[in-house]
Amino acid sequence: MLAALDPQRSVIAFIGLGIMGKPMARNLLKAGFRLRVHNRSRAAVEELAALGAQAADSPREAAQGADAVVTMLPDSPDVEQVVLGPGGVVEGLRPGGVLVDMSTISPTVTRRLAQELARRGMAMLDAPVSGGEKGAIEGTLSIMVGGDPAVFEACRPLLQALGKNIVYIGPSGAGQVAKACNQIVVAVTLQAVSEALTLAERSGVDPARVRHALLGGFASSRILELHGQRMLERNFRPGFKVRLHHKDLGIALAAGKAAGVPLLATALVHELLGALEARGMGDWDHSALAALLQELAGAPAGPPTAPPQPAESGPPPGGPAPAR
Repeated sequence: MLAALDPQRSVIAFIGLGIMGKPMARNLLKAGFRLRVHNRSRAAVEELAALGAQAADSPREAAQGADAVVTMLPDSPDVEQVVLGPGGVVEGLRPGGVLVDMSTISPTVTRRLAQELARRGMAMLDAPVSGGEKGAIEGTLSIMVGGDPAVFEACRPLLQALGKNIVYIGPSGAGQVAKACNQIVVAVTLQAVSEALTLAERSGVDPARVRHALLGGFASSRILELHGQRMLERNFRPGFKVRLHHKDLGIALAAGKAAGVPLLATALVHELLGALEARGMGDWDHSALAALLQELAGAPAGPPTAPPQPAESGPPPGGPAPAR
């Protein structure tokens, strides 16, 4: 039985220090955990090392002596490579240790990884998150967890350092199914807000006033509040990238096919995100759906107010290229 993680004594390895991962790792340091970090690019590692984390040169080195390993990586192949590949987590994590995968990946891959880790005497939670960069920085993420309930309870102190709405969903893979559901709602709502604000503007009505009116009624949502403002400002600097959401909807569509559920609106937005990628806008924020709609409506939205930030993290050395 895994002992409850203790912020004063437990050693946590964190692998994947991108837009989300770096502030999440920083919050674990603030909570008192002894942190060991690894990332493909060195700058983020050095930044966290300056705050008290220990730098590791490989997933295996990061996992050695750790009570838990947190991964925050782009896609299923990246997690598989980091966990099971040469120099991977399984070569360093002790029996009885736990992998907490907070990436958004396939539920099928998650279940396969959990079975392989269990065969080696290790535990796994799938714990994908929602809340974007802001939630990662503020430690207010929503965390959807799949796995053994006892392991979930043992890892609760770690999860509480990262999020506020922490929900145990069910057995292994259930957290990833919940995240797929989340990504469907976000994507379809983004498209709805894009259409509403574009309709207002092309009809000669102030879209800012329309947004303000809608926020006071039944159409109000966090997407309308936060991303609606982004759309008005044409600020598409990435909080969550187009290519990542495109990948996530691919996971949702695969889950829908496996369950026999037609995801019609999801399929449409998946294609629209793919069109943005084809235009070289894969690293823009996913609210750039509004830019595409403006173009389709005959009024190109032009460039964002600031160029997209370069990616900080990616696959492990020697691993596959990001697929999302």
